[in-house]
Amino acid sequence: MENFIPGIVVSFREGLEAFLILILIFKFLQKTGNTHLNESVIYGFLSSIIFSFLVGFLLFSVGSQFSKMEETGKLWESIASLVAVGLVSSFIFWMIRQGSEIKKYVEEEVNLHLTKTGLYIVSLVLIAREGVEIAIFSFAGQYHYFSILIGISLALIFSLFVYFSLVKVSISSLFKITLLYLILQAGYLLGYGIHEGLSAMRSLEYISGDNIVFIKVFDLSHTLLNHKEGWLGIPFNIVFGWYSKPEWIQFIIQYAFTTWLFVYWIQQNKKIS
Repeated sequence: MENFIPGIVVSFREGLEAFLILILIFKFLQKTGNTHLNESVIYGFLSSIIFSFLVGFLLFSVGSQFSKMEETGKLWESIASLVAVGLVSSFIFWMIRQGSEIKKYVEEEVNLHLTKTGLYIVSLVLIAREGVEIAIFSFAGQYHYFSILIGISLALIFSLFVYFSLVKVSISSLFKITLLYLILQAGYLLGYGIHEGLSAMRSLEYISGDNIVFIKVFDLSHTLLNHKEGWLGIPFNIVFGWYSKPEWIQFIIQYAFTTWLFVYWIQQNKKIS
């Protein structure tokens, strides 16, 4: 159950973004007098849930088969994690390019597709993107399904507070906070994929255990910074993607990738402003 809290945090983050997009759509339809199209949005939302569930089911089904063979299981986890990084990165680039204009982007998409079919497709695509992220992160992090349910439920409750104006928040600021967290988790996912890949190569005897690629930057696994058990390491792992005993290649690539995404984000913000 070591991944229980990360599962809650990740699913809350992704679920919150999905529900906020849904709120933006409903608010726009209400403002423009098109509430008769709400039903199409709801159908699109439900379809996105089904689609995301099928993606998650496929990932876990294939993963469970490979996990029965230790060496192949590690290799599969590595490949799947690296593919997941590519998919998540595409979402990150989309969010960065939209900047603080995500609200405007959603409203423009809705305005361009003010038909039952159009709004069904728009809500399906926009919300399924977040659902697929939940499926990807849940698979890569091996999160317990109950933690995912808790995170999504908390996101739903918070979103209802926002919708009914019980909580005053800036949706733009919320998107920025969730983007910050997503970048950190994408970097961690990349590092994890590299680490598992190296472990698989060693288990399959393609690389010897004393190879230079296994040299650690540091090993703090016996301290309170242990990313699985340490009382500081666990929250650092959840929030920052901290790993307590990284190989040099894992460490360099993970943080170079994370830094690159942050630099790109800053540069895009300067262009927008």
